[in-house]
Amino acid sequence: MTNSHAENAHDGQDAPTPHDAEGAADHQAAQDAATRRLAKAVLAAEQALIEFEIAVETFRVEVENFSRLHHQRLGPMYARLDELDAQIAEAVAARTGASEDIRKAEEARASVLPMPDVEELFHGWIGSEGLFPESQAMLTEQSVRPPQKVRPSEEARKVYRDLVRQAHPDLARDDAERARRDAFIARVNMAYAQGDEAALRELTREWAAGPAPAEARLSESEELYARLEWLAERKELLAAVAAELEQSAIGAMIKMAPQDPDGLLDEIAEKLLADVAEREAYLAQLVG
Repeated sequence: MTNSHAENAHDGQDAPTPHDAEGAADHQAAQDAATRRLAKAVLAAEQALIEFEIAVETFRVEVENFSRLHHQRLGPMYARLDELDAQIAEAVAARTGASEDIRKAEEARASVLPMPDVEELFHGWIGSEGLFPESQAMLTEQSVRPPQKVRPSEEARKVYRDLVRQAHPDLARDDAERARRDAFIARVNMAYAQGDEAALRELTREWAAGPAPAEARLSESEELYARLEWLAERKELLAAVAAELEQSAIGAMIKMAPQDPDGLLDEIAEKLLADVAEREAYLAQLVG
């Protein structure tokens, strides 16, 4: 065999065959397809997480607002019931003179002693000297100024949801963009909690006029997997927050009447007024 023939033979052994090239291309195409599927899964998980966060935040605002209204409207009634229970226990102790009745009377009275920051707790309805005139008017069913509502309107909810979907920090692809979105969403949440639709619309215009979000780029498979893990952890955390809200006393009350929480307050107020009337009648019998 001549040298040229040997070289040709050697070159033929090292050069990739068309079949090998085709196999490598198929393998790369399969990897690219898998990466694209993973990227789609990450995008879907991101959107699902954002929707979940919106739902949790909306429910948190509902719980916060209902809690405030609950204290504003029903706080004086609970305070009146505590006062009546103390007076009843004291009247019973005065009648019997029994040490056990005296102890119960002292405990009942101690439970209604003024507490620090009681004005703040009941948002101006009860103070260290007892019920304010407006609170007393409510208990006697006189006309009073209703407590201020800060429940966001349906339109405010819609603007809020649309804005969060656009500006959510989980859509950021670098630290600087996440910091910008974090600060912006904090302002959005504050406006939503105050039910300020005008502020939400102004924030919508501000976001639209700001720098465009960084264009999404196809990440490596390892980064995408890490992203999915982070999203799963975040969802678990939010699920725990949601469960805590739903299991709270106020959250449970809202779940009883999600479409008409004000109606539920009316029902509770009616029951408390009946309890007040019953205790007042019993106290009158004891001291009469």
